[in-house]
Amino acid sequence: MLEVTDLRCEYWHNPIGIGERHPRLSWRLQSDKRAVSQKAYELEVAEDEQFTIPCWKSGKVDSAQSVHVELSNFEAVSCKRYYYRVRVWDQEGECSEWSETSYWEMGKLEGDAWDGQWIAAPLSLIPEDSTQLPLLRRDFRLEAAVKEARVYATSLGLYELEMNGQRVGDRYFTPGWTSYTHTIQTQTFDVTRMLKQGNNAMGAWLGNGWYKGNLGWQGGRNIYGSRLALLLELHVVYEDGRKEIIGTDSSWMAAPGPILMSELYHGETYDARLEIPAWSTGDDENGGWQAAEVIDHGYDMLKPQINEPVRAIETIRPVQVVTTPEGDTVLDFGQNLVGWVRFRVAGPAGTLVTLQHAEVLDADGNFYTENLRTAKQTISYTLKGEGTETYAPRFTFQGFRYVRLAGFPEPIDMEAFEAVVLHTDMEETGTFRCSEPLVNQLQSNIRWGLKGNFLDIPTDCPQRDERLGWTGDAQMFIRTAAFLSNTAPFFTKWLSDLAHDQREDGAVPFVVPNILGDSFGSAAWGDAAVICPWTVYVSYGDGRILERQYESMKQWVSYIQAQGEQEFLWNTGFHFGDWLGLDAKSGDYVGATERDIIASAYYAYSVDLLQKTAVVLGKEDDARKYADLRSNVVKAFREEFVTPAGRLAASTQTAHVLAIFFNLLDEPAEKRAAAKLHRLLEESKFHLTTGFVGTPYISHALSKHGMHEAAYKLLLQQDFPSWLYPVTKGATTIWEHWDGIKEDGSFWSSDMNSFNHYAYGAIGDWLYRTVAGIQTVEASPGYKHMVIAPIPGPGLTWAEGSINTMYGPVRSFWRLEEADGLMQVEVTIPPNATAEVRLPGTTDPASITEGGGVPLSQAAGILSISAGEEDVVVQAGSGEYSFQYKYRLQVS
Repeated sequence: MLEVTDLRCEYWHNPIGIGERHPRLSWRLQSDKRAVSQKAYELEVAEDEQFTIPCWKSGKVDSAQSVHVELSNFEAVSCKRYYYRVRVWDQEGECSEWSETSYWEMGKLEGDAWDGQWIAAPLSLIPEDSTQLPLLRRDFRLEAAVKEARVYATSLGLYELEMNGQRVGDRYFTPGWTSYTHTIQTQTFDVTRMLKQGNNAMGAWLGNGWYKGNLGWQGGRNIYGSRLALLLELHVVYEDGRKEIIGTDSSWMAAPGPILMSELYHGETYDARLEIPAWSTGDDENGGWQAAEVIDHGYDMLKPQINEPVRAIETIRPVQVVTTPEGDTVLDFGQNLVGWVRFRVAGPAGTLVTLQHAEVLDADGNFYTENLRTAKQTISYTLKGEGTETYAPRFTFQGFRYVRLAGFPEPIDMEAFEAVVLHTDMEETGTFRCSEPLVNQLQSNIRWGLKGNFLDIPTDCPQRDERLGWTGDAQMFIRTAAFLSNTAPFFTKWLSDLAHDQREDGAVPFVVPNILGDSFGSAAWGDAAVICPWTVYVSYGDGRILERQYESMKQWVSYIQAQGEQEFLWNTGFHFGDWLGLDAKSGDYVGATERDIIASAYYAYSVDLLQKTAVVLGKEDDARKYADLRSNVVKAFREEFVTPAGRLAASTQTAHVLAIFFNLLDEPAEKRAAAKLHRLLEESKFHLTTGFVGTPYISHALSKHGMHEAAYKLLLQQDFPSWLYPVTKGATTIWEHWDGIKEDGSFWSSDMNSFNHYAYGAIGDWLYRTVAGIQTVEASPGYKHMVIAPIPGPGLTWAEGSINTMYGPVRSFWRLEEADGLMQVEVTIPPNATAEVRLPGTTDPASITEGGGVPLSQAAGILSISAGEEDVVVQAGSGEYSFQYKYRLQVS
């Protein structure tokens, strides 16, 4: 039976508050048959759930497209809900029933007028330099029964809303961090059930956040502005059809709140004695309120939120209470995480309790905070003395595993504490498991690195006085992130800010949003402008991000073109190089690979991806121009960095990795470079000397030349330096340094030693694409057509990878029985997709059975079979397959 399921608008199920005037719709097919594909579809859009009078119809469209279908000649209107449904025809002409009805709802679109005004607490009440945070409120009356109601809101700083004493929505850190001079996001909340006929009240907490608070290790403040402000509209539709809008204006009131200090890095200070009871219910009788002040800030930068919000995703209880040698009482949550601690406490009014957060204990078992630099990560709470009190912060987050307690009554009740994990609420899509428990823990560490550092922007680390959107880290990890979670909306938002913060000459800042001033233009960092949109396109089939980022991509390449002293090379300017490479000179953060080699290699890579982008977008002239440019860059690279005999004029692992992975050498020279890379690994006894630039690609470079055994050796090393060394030291996230904690328990350094730094987690990409073998195809992106080519290797007896794509679940599993050499490969391909399945270890199709004994040639869903040099290649349609055969070829 053919069904249409999982309808989405712009990646989401039934979203409200989107900002796309031309939304795209996607759906999945479900069938009990194999090799099912869509041949046609029909879409209907209406303003009512019954489709009484559809406002848009596609008619029957002969197309296999089921992902990112843009509604032609349809433009959505602000604040309106639209319902849609779809039916499809398969390759045999069978028509499905109409899908279940789904909907999307528009936010206040960019450029639309606002009735609400920006309001702030008067300076006479809370001066600009005060650390105390304000509350804003308004009472109002609704004269009739409410049919539906929405709040459209944003702020300068952070905000949290309450309606009749209840928190509005489940989002945190709204409106999010953007390049505020260009974009301030607005949020939409459904508050229908929170309102009542008669008297009502609404209020807002405001916080410093990224807008006004402390940002960066240089101690910057007020980077975007010095006053917190709120902008809000409540839209009410009554049962009788009348409409009313209540916006922020001078009728709102302001008062100092109980938050005395709140900073992202430093934590929060809260005095419960200063709470104003019932302040957002309309029953407040406190007389300390003053009229809010209307301020002029403008509306041009307002846009509905692009990415998923930050939410409280899960909670974790402490696993033990530790008394350190120095006498501190410390909670151990067993996992390095990002969020805050919610706690219960009872005691006399005025009692002060504090929680200080840290990632690790030192070699002696004492609480360690030196690697936080100036970040205090401290929560201070003063009790009001009214029985058991519960508290969690609002406008700060901490990176921690351990929490030092002070002021709490003894003995400590672990049940009174729970860690609340916060991050951008991306859909988890990928899993990886294998027969080696240490690799499974590595995979867990990679996932927790993503959780901790994807809090509205892709940060480098979540604990010290930094937490910035470093462009290099983001581009190194994005492919792995795209397996683990649906990161498309997340990077769409961040890349929009990258383009806004890009300099006029095309230079890309080191961090986005840029708060570091004139810090632009490093190779491998600025290349995020090209690598990231291309990765989103390949992973999700999202052509719109290429359209929107194309000028930014071109500008970055134009910037590079203007830099080199020699035409077609990049050999000038500042570069981070192979950051934290272990082959660096003593005391230097930059690895031994010459920076002009790295810069010129990335030059070629970005031009290559830009040329492919031009082809995708149908820009033929640009495609020819950039093809010629890449050819010239590669030619110049070879003339400058490759000897006439074909030897790369550099002796580092990273130089050889980049030359191989970026296809910068001719075939003989590349084979020679691969052999040299293998010798370099032999010299290091198969340990890494690479830093941020070489590490993401080294395993791919080896596998490209069939050196799978070497790649597996690198993966499974357990001593320093290796991916598994931190795992053996108890790591639950990815470290910034291979030896963040040394064998003797001492630390690599105190000033730059994060224990939650995702860059080296890029090995996850190789685990998915090579060990599990799940690969996208550039000509058919987003897993419309894919390659599933698992590569077994020494040290593993089985591995499994899966990813929930836009078409549905994709799975690859292999198990090799060492005793009898029996290989089992299981594959899942979603409907309306196809795969090239490469079965390793045999070249004899007749030896393979499928589904419990059926000869491969007779298996349903198999489109073609051929024998390769080291495998059997099967073209397959959708379905679940199980292949069995004798594994006869040795992997080397």
